[in-house]
Amino acid sequence: MARIVVIDASPLIGLAMVNGLKWLPDIFGTIFLPETVKNEVLPGKAARGEEAIAQAIDAGWIKVWLEPIDPKLDIDLDAGETDCINLGLNHDDEVLLIMDERVGRAVAKEKGLRVIGTAAIIDQAKKQGLIVSARAVFEVLHASDFRISAAVINQVLVGVNE
Repeated sequence: MARIVVIDASPLIGLAMVNGLKWLPDIFGTIFLPETVKNEVLPGKAARGEEAIAQAIDAGWIKVWLEPIDPKLDIDLDAGETDCINLGLNHDDEVLLIMDERVGRAVAKEKGLRVIGTAAIIDQAKKQGLIVSARAVFEVLHASDFRISAAVINQVLVGVNE
């Protein structure tokens, strides 16, 4: 398991919408987000799940990365994705990134970083007995207009026998 798990804004928002931020410490231990990601979703950004994200930070389920992040990668991604990837590059194979955006994931993987997304978290939550139904969680996300491909959802549902 990775020693440092870093989450980007999209999975943070998606998990907040399904009350899933509390699953993170059970699955991974400590979760970090760069200050830039925190600033994307808090405070008063009208981000979905903002209150749940603030509560998760206050509860210590998620911690803001306080150390400077050396900019090893200069690429045209949003600041949060860039900082997540740079954090990963600064810590080599110790990092697992939780990121949904296709381009950011591709860049991270190209640089040799391990990346998972919101669907993988739902998969793990189901496998660890933290939720009763992955299908029900995906239905809530779908109703909220959160985007996860049907192929990825089906793959998770098959993997958890739903």
